[in-house]
Amino acid sequence: GIGYATGSGGTVTQATSKATAFTLSKLTGTITFAADALASQTTVSATWTNTFIAATDLVVFTHISGGTLGAYNVAIACGAGTATIYLRNTTAGSLSEAPVFRFAIIKSVSA
Repeated sequence: GIGYATGSGGTVTQATSKATAFTLSKLTGTITFAADALASQTTVSATWTNTFIAATDLVVFTHISGGTLGAYNVAIACGAGTATIYLRNTTAGSLSEAPVFRFAIIKSVSA
Protein backbone atom coordinates (compact mmCIF):
# COMPACT_ATOMS: atom_id res chain seq x y z
CA GLY A 1 0.00 0.00 0.00
CA ILE A 2 0.80 3.65 -0.10
CA GLY A 3 1.54 5.48 3.13
CA TYR A 4 3.75 5.28 6.18
CA ALA A 5 4.52 2.40 8.52
CA THR A 6 3.91 2.39 12.27
CA GLY A 7 6.57 4.52 13.96
CA SER A 8 6.73 7.09 11.16
CA GLY A 9 4.28 9.40 12.93
CA GLY A 10 4.36 11.67 15.93
CA THR A 11 2.51 14.40 17.75
CA VAL A 12 3.39 17.80 19.12
CA THR A 13 1.47 20.48 20.99
CA GLN A 14 2.60 24.02 20.40
CA ALA A 15 3.38 26.00 23.55
CA THR A 16 2.32 29.58 24.35
CA SER A 17 1.12 30.97 21.01
CA LYS A 18 0.43 30.07 17.39
CA ALA A 19 3.69 31.88 16.51
CA THR A 20 5.84 29.76 18.86
CA ALA A 21 8.46 27.62 17.12
CA PHE A 22 8.30 23.86 17.69
CA THR A 23 10.10 20.64 16.77
CA LEU A 24 8.67 17.37 15.47
CA SER A 25 10.94 15.27 13.27
CA LYS A 26 8.51 12.78 11.76
CA LEU A 27 7.20 12.08 8.25
CA THR A 28 3.57 12.19 9.37
CA GLY A 29 1.57 13.04 12.47
CA THR A 30 -0.48 15.70 14.20
CA ILE A 31 0.23 19.24 15.31
CA THR A 32 -1.96 20.89 17.94
CA PHE A 33 -1.63 24.66 17.72
CA ALA A 34 -1.79 26.87 20.82
CA ALA A 35 -5.19 28.20 21.93
CA ASP A 36 -4.27 31.90 21.95
CA ALA A 37 -6.42 34.42 20.07
CA LEU A 38 -6.02 34.84 16.33
CA ALA A 39 -7.79 37.93 15.06
CA SER A 40 -10.14 37.92 12.09
CA GLN A 41 -8.40 37.79 8.68
CA THR A 42 -4.98 37.59 10.35
CA THR A 43 -2.07 35.34 9.40
CA VAL A 44 0.57 34.18 11.87
CA SER A 45 3.70 32.17 11.11
CA ALA A 46 5.57 29.56 13.14
CA THR A 47 8.87 27.81 12.48
CA TRP A 48 8.71 24.02 12.46
CA THR A 49 11.99 22.13 12.84
CA ASN A 50 11.75 18.73 11.16
CA THR A 51 14.89 16.89 10.00
CA PHE A 52 12.83 14.92 7.44
CA ILE A 53 11.80 18.01 5.44
CA ALA A 54 13.76 19.01 2.35
CA ALA A 55 13.33 22.28 0.49
CA THR A 56 11.70 20.50 -2.47
CA ASP A 57 9.16 18.51 -0.43
CA LEU A 58 5.40 18.96 -0.27
CA VAL A 59 3.60 18.98 3.07
CA VAL A 60 -0.10 18.16 3.11
CA PHE A 61 -2.12 19.59 6.03
CA THR A 62 -5.70 18.70 7.03
CA HIS A 63 -7.64 20.27 9.90
CA ILE A 64 -9.04 17.27 11.79
CA SER A 65 -10.38 18.63 15.11
CA GLY A 66 -10.05 21.28 17.79
CA GLY A 67 -11.77 24.40 16.71
CA THR A 68 -13.94 25.55 13.87
CA LEU A 69 -13.41 23.31 10.85
CA GLY A 70 -13.01 25.38 7.69
CA ALA A 71 -12.00 28.51 9.62
CA TYR A 72 -8.29 28.29 8.83
CA ASN A 73 -6.08 28.42 5.76
CA VAL A 74 -2.62 26.88 5.97
CA ALA A 75 0.40 27.42 3.74
CA ILE A 76 3.81 25.77 4.15
CA ALA A 77 7.22 27.01 2.98
CA CYS A 78 9.73 24.15 3.17
CA GLY A 79 13.48 24.47 3.69
CA ALA A 80 16.25 22.05 4.57
CA GLY A 81 15.23 20.57 7.94
CA THR A 82 12.64 23.24 8.58
CA ALA A 83 9.38 24.73 7.39
CA THR A 84 7.44 27.88 8.06
CA ILE A 85 3.74 27.32 8.67
CA TYR A 86 1.41 30.21 7.85
CA LEU A 87 -1.93 29.88 9.66
CA ARG A 88 -4.74 32.32 8.77
CA ASN A 89 -8.08 32.89 10.47
CA THR A 90 -10.53 33.34 7.60
CA THR A 91 -13.59 34.11 9.75
CA ALA A 92 -15.19 37.45 10.64
CA GLY A 93 -14.27 37.11 14.33
CA SER A 94 -11.32 36.38 16.58
CA LEU A 95 -10.76 32.69 17.36
CA SER A 96 -9.20 31.42 20.60
CA GLU A 97 -9.06 27.71 19.91
CA ALA A 98 -6.44 24.98 19.56
CA PRO A 99 -6.86 23.54 16.06
CA VAL A 100 -5.39 20.11 15.40
CA PHE A 101 -3.90 19.40 11.98
CA ARG A 102 -2.72 16.11 10.51
CA PHE A 103 0.24 16.31 8.17
CA ALA A 104 2.16 14.13 5.75
CA ILE A 105 5.43 14.93 4.04
CA ILE A 106 5.62 13.93 0.39
CA LYS A 107 9.19 13.61 -0.81
CA SER A 108 9.69 15.51 -4.05
CA VAL A 109 12.44 16.70 -6.36
CA SER A 110 12.53 19.46 -8.95
CA ALA A 111 14.45 17.52 -11.60
